Amino acid sequence: MQLGYTTTLQTTFDEAVTRTRDALAEQGFGVLTEIDVQATLKKKLDEDMERYLILGACNPTLAHGALGVDRQIGLLLPCNVVVRDDAENAGTVIVEAMNPDIMVAVTDAPGLPEVAAKASEKLQAAISALSATVPS
Repeated sequence: MQLGYTTTLQTTFDEAVTRTRDALAEQGFGVLTEIDVQATLKKKLDEDMERYLILGACNPTLAHGALGVDRQIGLLLPCNVVVRDDAENAGTVIVEAMNPDIMVAVTDAPGLPEVAAKASEKLQAAISALSATVPS
């Protein structure tokens, strides 16, 4: 099983974050959480790394459907989307979204595969839109 969906962008980090948020919104996702991994590791461990942001994306309709099938699915929500600088290629940003089918792999709850498939379709569409979009 594929862990996630990925695209590579030739843009600035800030522009990639903005475009990612917009692409997610177009698919009905809001960003509930934001973790700045670079800043956290610097503050807590005095370690340096490239810019790395984890966005906790949630589509309320799909989350409601998944929670209606199995309340413990909340342990796997929200859907993580990572925006990170490519440490090996300056000016390149990688955007990755989790594969919601992972939820299905850890539970056999009837009805969950359909919800995961819809979430997967929407996250793939958001990632695809990033690849197709040229910033103005």
